[in-house]
Amino acid sequence: MRKRIVCRQLSNFAGVMNNMRINIPCRLSMYLRAVIVVCVAFLSVMTAGATIAQDSVRGRQRVALHVEEPADTTAPEHNIFKRIIAYFDDANKPKSNKRFDVSFIGGPHFSSDTKLGLGLVAAGNYRHDRSDTLTIPSNVSLYGDVSTVGFYLLGLRGTHLFPHDRYRIEYNLYFYSFPTNFWGIGYEMGKNDENKSKFKQFCFKGSVWGLKQFAPGLFAGVGAEYNRIEAHKVVNPELWEGEAMRTNTTGLGVKIQYDTRDSHTEPYSGWLTSVEQKFCPGFLGNKYAFSFTAVRASHYRKVWKGGILAGLVNGRFAYGDVPWGMLSTFSSSSGMRGYYEGRYRDKCEVDLTLELRQHIWHRIGAVAWVGAGTVAPSLGEMRWRKVLPCVGVGYRWEFKKRCNVRLDFGIGRGETSFMFNINEAF
Repeated sequence: MRKRIVCRQLSNFAGVMNNMRINIPCRLSMYLRAVIVVCVAFLSVMTAGATIAQDSVRGRQRVALHVEEPADTTAPEHNIFKRIIAYFDDANKPKSNKRFDVSFIGGPHFSSDTKLGLGLVAAGNYRHDRSDTLTIPSNVSLYGDVSTVGFYLLGLRGTHLFPHDRYRIEYNLYFYSFPTNFWGIGYEMGKNDENKSKFKQFCFKGSVWGLKQFAPGLFAGVGAEYNRIEAHKVVNPELWEGEAMRTNTTGLGVKIQYDTRDSHTEPYSGWLTSVEQKFCPGFLGNKYAFSFTAVRASHYRKVWKGGILAGLVNGRFAYGDVPWGMLSTFSSSSGMRGYYEGRYRDKCEVDLTLELRQHIWHRIGAVAWVGAGTVAPSLGEMRWRKVLPCVGVGYRWEFKKRCNVRLDFGIGRGETSFMFNINEAF
């Protein structure tokens, strides 16, 4: 039964894809279709399972109660708004009878780089073993975005936990096309407003980690990553210093992680520390051979009723012949909110953030943060005078249990940003 449901959904979707005539280059269409097929296949399987489980529960309830449900005589157009309100009112309540609990939300947003846009997120929680109620639920998010400047994005990310968290799989697959700006390589180039140069960036990225638990909270494993990055319609190619405008990068690596958080999406307590080493050698087909080490440490602590203090220290150190698209840079959606992503880029990057998260009323909360970061060709060349500050405030609304929709306004040195996203920044 479940296989027939999934096959029928995929068959119908494949027919739609074959009949679509999207006016985008064949290369973009190929990557876009690949991402869409993976996302729809995954959600179709999970949704079919959820539907079957839910129908089974409803059937047992009808037999046990012998009560005939009254017909809904209210016209749909008269109660559509009540249904929407009831849907979001019920979204954050745990649904133990569902194998896959998924909810949808979307809305407009504005940021300094993508301008006015419309985002849509489908967030889901599920358990590999429904009888294992002590393990944190697995999570998955299907996200998409379009904006007025021609930016479009589609991606799938999540963490799948096996029973008793003995193993876990972390994955992220996304595709985007983005009219953006390039300032050059290095801190000095990035701080010069006159270097700002327009170009169109295309990116397709997929990464996966397989981790095994060796002790309570201690994980280790291997992973793989693929990146294709292209620069089109470049105004000032001299800023690239002769580097190729199109690069393919394949990497393999190892990771050690210590995770004692009480939630992956909105932690109240615990630690998350990790050390990741990736190798991108020439024999994997890379034109530019390089490696990088990424370290990350975050801690969460309750300071008073409804108040959580969260701290993050993040660093990425690359060495070798690193292409421009794989240089270390600030993330505009996590720690250093307030800076144009990619403005400051170099081989090495370090940033830290301290954030206060306060529950206010019912499902509403707010945050405030301060942070700082810098980039340099090497760790030894980092200087205090090149440290960039960052402050900001944000609004939180509990979309699902321990899963927030966030609106953040960040202020950096000489620039600001406003962003819409799902889950906490870190």
